[in-house]
Amino acid sequence: MKRFLLAALTASALSSPTLAQRTPPPPPAQAAPEVERLRDAALNDDVAWNIVEGLTTEVGQRLAGTEAEARARQWSVAKLTALGFKNVRIEPYRMPVWERGVETAEILAPFPQKLTLAALGNSGATPAAGLTAEVAVFPSMVAFQSAADDAIRGRIVYIGNAMPRTQDGAGYGAYGTARFTGPALAAKRGAVAIVIRSIGTDHHRFPHTGTTNFPDGVKPIPAAALSVPDAEQLERIAARGRPIRMKLVLTPRMVGNRESGNVIAEVPGSDPSAGIVLVGGHLDSWDLGTGAIDDASGVAITAAAAKRILDAGTPRRTIRVVWFGAEEVGGMGGAAYAKAHAGERHATASESDFGADRVWRFEVNLPTAAKPVADRLQTALAPLGITRGSGLGGDGTDIGPTLKLGTAAIDLNQSGWDYFDTHHTPDDVLDRVDPAALRQNVAAWTTMLAVVANAPEPIDPVTPR
Repeated sequence: MKRFLLAALTASALSSPTLAQRTPPPPPAQAAPEVERLRDAALNDDVAWNIVEGLTTEVGQRLAGTEAEARARQWSVAKLTALGFKNVRIEPYRMPVWERGVETAEILAPFPQKLTLAALGNSGATPAAGLTAEVAVFPSMVAFQSAADDAIRGRIVYIGNAMPRTQDGAGYGAYGTARFTGPALAAKRGAVAIVIRSIGTDHHRFPHTGTTNFPDGVKPIPAAALSVPDAEQLERIAARGRPIRMKLVLTPRMVGNRESGNVIAEVPGSDPSAGIVLVGGHLDSWDLGTGAIDDASGVAITAAAAKRILDAGTPRRTIRVVWFGAEEVGGMGGAAYAKAHAGERHATASESDFGADRVWRFEVNLPTAAKPVADRLQTALAPLGITRGSGLGGDGTDIGPTLKLGTAAIDLNQSGWDYFDTHHTPDDVLDRVDPAALRQNVAAWTTMLAVVANAPEPIDPVTPR
């Protein structure tokens, strides 16, 4: 009955002279035929897959500041040059380097058994023969922070968490504090070591590594992440109510300052005054897998998209592709780039560093005069299943320092439902990349570059986030 009443009211309203005289809404922004052609052709792209496959096969793991990352830079220069990019070069910088050593853990009492874990970046070391202590088990970061110092001093601290699976990856920031700040807080409170439940959503017996930081004046303690099943096992043992003794052997070391660098390539534009469109991802990876998801896919997607613009002709704005070094260990590449190029005018900055699943949303931080750019993007990206988000664009460790200078931002958000199953684990390998999803990413980035690099509107600086 309500349906029929609504239909009758709607028909009456549409026949009303008052409504009929209202100004109709403006038509949606139209995608240029050339943009549509480039977008649709990119769905058959094979350049991105060739880059991911080549980098992970011919170089493999690429820990920042190591010989492997240096080989990756040389590989990248050769690849980008062969693809036809201009002004291909390496911009080096120096950085402190941490290297992994032996890493083992076992429960000695009350139920002896071995555990699977991985040291966190910047972890301190145990003695070569290991360290044995009682474990203080805290089910969450809040429980750890609320505990008395006497419950922590002289013990190996364990911090649990249960990171939820989300499309936008929001759980990483909320639950990652156990890794980001937990070790330093434990060190300040007298713990002799710390193990955390991996910051991940999987239940495979693969630990998730990642960087932690110890502020000046805080001596690093041994710090590691247990695989999720091992963390849950430790919690079940603790629930029995008997004291737990654990032996840890972690022998990472700081090896001094070494060279890292950013690899840069360009698609020259016709109007130098219009600003640079900065895109890219990070070249380095953790040393457990081959960094296919994080972030060989990101550098491949952005380069493949830029290659399509290069082959189509000369864009208005120069597109600069940057494969940043040393992202995983603190974003040194992004900081070095921003410092080296602070005097240049950047129109926009965007990075791909969230795996290779399909792009589902885009968000922008553009000046008012460039609003039509976002409207055209909305129309052109819609056929790829990409919607416009309501948030403010500007995510990314590598582009963050450049965005702080006032550069406008465009984010292409990939689905994160499965990303933290693999993130920072030995399972970050080539067969985790879906070729069809990779092509959808290339199509999305090609569309974005075709619209933004050729936009007639000025893209002026914005207020940083």
